[in-house]
Amino acid sequence: MTVNPQPSASLAQRSLWSVFLPLLPFMLSVFDGFLAMGMALPVLPRHVHDVLGQGTVMVGVVMGCQYASSLFGRMWAGGLSDARGPRRAALCGLATACAVGLLYLASAPLALSSPALSLGLLMVGRLLTGIAESFLVTGTMAWALARVGTMHAGKVFGWIGVALFGGLAIGAPIGTALNAQFGLAGVACAVLAAGLVGLAGTSFIAAAPPSLHARLPFFDVLNALKLPGLGLTLCCVGYAMINTFAVLLFVQRGWEGGAFALTSMGAGFIAARLLVGHLPDVVGGARVALYCVLAEAVGLALIWAAPHPALAWLGAALTGAGYGIGFQGFGVEAVKRSPPQSRGAAMGAYVLFQDITMGIAPPLNGWLARVAGLDAVFLGGAVGALGAALVAALILRQRG
Repeated sequence: MTVNPQPSASLAQRSLWSVFLPLLPFMLSVFDGFLAMGMALPVLPRHVHDVLGQGTVMVGVVMGCQYASSLFGRMWAGGLSDARGPRRAALCGLATACAVGLLYLASAPLALSSPALSLGLLMVGRLLTGIAESFLVTGTMAWALARVGTMHAGKVFGWIGVALFGGLAIGAPIGTALNAQFGLAGVACAVLAAGLVGLAGTSFIAAAPPSLHARLPFFDVLNALKLPGLGLTLCCVGYAMINTFAVLLFVQRGWEGGAFALTSMGAGFIAARLLVGHLPDVVGGARVALYCVLAEAVGLALIWAAPHPALAWLGAALTGAGYGIGFQGFGVEAVKRSPPQSRGAAMGAYVLFQDITMGIAPPLNGWLARVAGLDAVFLGGAVGALGAALVAALILRQRG
């Protein structure tokens, strides 16, 4: 087995761009996959609410069920990545993304004649989206770490995240425009096309061999990451709220540009990664996460109180920036706690903590929206970000 040499300490202190070219193929794979997923994000909440006649709780269930399947997908993807190599896991994720497009296409013509069946197909599609995302992210993260070494773990999180949010940010307005012109069927065809392009391109990337060392059980790896995982769980509440309820909040307030809130969040995420994405490798993941999740709390509070859509867009951008670097900072702490032979399982275990929030938070906050109004869910997200700051402070305190 060929072992990648660990980069010297001086390389880890270069900017985020120092590993751009080695990571570019993995970024393109993630971009294609999340472009496919992002096109459906602003469309499905309104489709379920307006076309299928469901309430905010069901909107939360449909959007959140992706993350229920992710809980199992992470374990499956991590094991496959470590045992058979991360390339296979990434290809499985993109193939599943294509299947999601086919399910949306089957659901579209049934919206008026059989709304219950149409809703069921959408939910199956969302469940498969969780599997697709799990395999794609787990596979590409482990693959990229094998390519550049763990000393660049923060930069791996940084660039993969840029590609991820780039796909989501560009996909959201494309999906909105396609839905306005062609309906859900048009969006479904675009989802399928993006998945096929990603599948074809990824098949040409050279594989990384699986580890030959004994792997730890998944739940042992999960236990080792519990503290940075808790920080991730709390800091992604706001991300879940913008994904699920931002479009509906704009409609309720009589504002245009709900999909642009998703784009703003993605733009904030990308800008922060490009400007300060190297810092977790330089000054420490927990220290950077502490300040960034506090900024996320401010952004969510701004959405909650915004009297004008421009301030809500600004709040979404600030939320994306704080969440993006917070994810990266807690991720660096997670990599430090993970064994090399179980790197795929560690990547799956870490992001699984996000899935817990993304699966539970939308339906719970759908109930909160029904009781206290849509505004309240963004205030709840701000409270979650403050909790993440406490976790980062605890990690720093333990380090002494």
